[in-house]
Amino acid sequence: MKPVEWADRPRSGPLDVVVTGLPSDAHTWNLVFIQLLLEDLGHKVVNLGPCVPQDEIVESCCKYEPDLLVVSSVNGHGHHDAGPLIAALRSRWELAGLRTVIGGKLGVGGEDRQRSGALVRAGYDAVFEDGGDLEAFTSYVGSIAVTP
Repeated sequence: MKPVEWADRPRSGPLDVVVTGLPSDAHTWNLVFIQLLLEDLGHKVVNLGPCVPQDEIVESCCKYEPDLLVVSSVNGHGHHDAGPLIAALRSRWELAGLRTVIGGKLGVGGEDRQRSGALVRAGYDAVFEDGGDLEAFTSYVGSIAVTP
């Protein structure tokens, strides 16, 4: 499937979502929470778990062909792994159009609009910083799931 076809394919039901932690983040409960939230919203979720190597995230996205990749971090160092991950995803033609969001505690200094902007410029479709509005995340997911 070409990236343009990927982005434009019709949404007619629940989303297929891959949820993952970053290589440097061993936290699990955030991933379980996101999985349960998304399942409660009616979506199908594959949870890769914590400490997932970048190559495994990329290959899992190729394998499962999700509508959305949700990357979560709790340890405050998420921004370190985030850039290389999105570069690796976007370098694959089959993943170039994959909607990818990141959220959680991405830095140790609290919310940082410059960091969020840099992550969007790097290729993330949305950034949900720790302490942000959960409704913004669910609204974003809902906007993808709406049928045209």
